[in-house]
Amino acid sequence: MVNFYEKIFNKKMVVFVFIIIQFFVPLEIFAEDLVKPTVLQGSITVVPKSFYGTWRVKSKLEDTDSPVKFKQQSLDLWNLSRTDDVITLSNPFNGANAEITIDKVNDNYIVFRKVTKYESNVLTDTVEVTLNGEEFVGYDYIQIDTFSGVNGKIIKTEKAKYSIKGEKIAGNSVI
Repeated sequence: MVNFYEKIFNKKMVVFVFIIIQFFVPLEIFAEDLVKPTVLQGSITVVPKSFYGTWRVKSKLEDTDSPVKFKQQSLDLWNLSRTDDVITLSNPFNGANAEITIDKVNDNYIVFRKVTKYESNVLTDTVEVTLNGEEFVGYDYIQIDTFSGVNGKIIKTEKAKYSIKGEKIAGNSVI
């Protein structure tokens, strides 16, 4: 039979281990899979071929909780390409290159996401576009989560919503 002191010691030990894990194991170890893009099986095959190629994309800030952080408007190039079951978005203006996750496809309506980790931040871009021939219109929802270097918890979230318009400037790049 376990005596009273052993019960208290065991409870204190469990609490001590929990505190150690809570404060000394960074959340980023567990969050690594959250920023690793995965592709929904089957959805890539229904993405219209007209989605792929090089697009001139104009963005205009519609709403934000951090007006100092986000530009009012911008002009970018997006090259959307597919190799096997992986779709990549690259931007020669800023050197960005990331795999994207297709969240939804309904005829010419496409929702995709890319997640980028840098320093103590995770940037999530969720883009919804409606293709219309050589053009698209839609929105880009940006969320930047800043993580604590001490305990790995989110300490700040900044959001922005951009209206976007794309014009195709070069053809397909489907392999």
